[in-house]
Amino acid sequence: MSSVNLCSPAIYWDTVTVKSGDMFLIICKEKMASLSRTLKKKNARFRERALEVFTSHGPTVIMPTWFVSREWYCHVGQFVEDGTGTPEDLLFFYEHLRKDGGVHRVNECLLQYRYHEKAATHSVSEETIWKHRVNFLEERVLQHWASFTIWNAGKQGRKLYRSLAPSTRNKVMAFCDVDEKKISKGFYTYEDSEERPKPKIPVIHYQDAKPPFIICVKLDLTGGGFEENLKSLNLKEGVDFYHFN
Repeated sequence: MSSVNLCSPAIYWDTVTVKSGDMFLIICKEKMASLSRTLKKKNARFRERALEVFTSHGPTVIMPTWFVSREWYCHVGQFVEDGTGTPEDLLFFYEHLRKDGGVHRVNECLLQYRYHEKAATHSVSEETIWKHRVNFLEERVLQHWASFTIWNAGKQGRKLYRSLAPSTRNKVMAFCDVDEKKISKGFYTYEDSEERPKPKIPVIHYQDAKPPFIICVKLDLTGGGFEENLKSLNLKEGVDFYHFN
C-alpha cells in the first residue's frame, strides 16, 4: 500500500469554556509542493480571510488531522458512527460551529501522518458532501435572509438552486453573472419543478444585482477578474455575501 508522510502548519480551533477551562482543537494542514493549485491557494488564503465554512465540495479546512480534548469532544457530541460513507469529521465540525467554536492558524509543524489510497475518506461521495453543505448553508444563513442572489448563472449556481428546499428557492431573486451569453437569455427555467407555470429566475449582470449574494464562483481562476468585480461592490463578507464554491 503506497502512502505519503504529511507535515505542515496547523490550525487550532478556539472553543467556548467548558468545565475545566478553554478547550482547543488542532488541525494539521498539508502544504506539500505536489498538491493541487486549489489546495495550496486555500491554505495560503486561510491566513488572510475569514474561515470558509460553506464550501460546496472539498473540505472546509484542507487535509485535516484533528486533535481535541476529551471534554470538548464529549461536549460537542462525539462522532456520528453511521458507517462507511459518512463524513463524520464534517458533521463534527458543524456541531463545533453550532456550539460557538472558532478557528485560528498555528504556523508550525505539529504532526506527521500517513495518507493512502485506502483511507476511509475516499468512501464519502461528493453528493453526500454536497447535501450536508447545502443543508448547513440553509440552516446558518439562508433561513435568516428574506431574499438573495446567486452569483453564477452556470452549472454550479443552477445546481445550488435546484438543491435548495422549496421555501428557500422562493427567496432567490436572480442569478447574476458576467457572461453575456447567459445574461442575454434573460432567465433560467427550473424545468424539474412541478409548479405551473414553471419558475423562471432572471439572469442579470452582477452590477445590476442586489445583495445579499451566495457566490458559487471558484476563486483564483480568472486572473483576479472575479475578485476585482467583487471588491468593486464594497460588500462585507459574512453580511452581504458568503462563498459557496
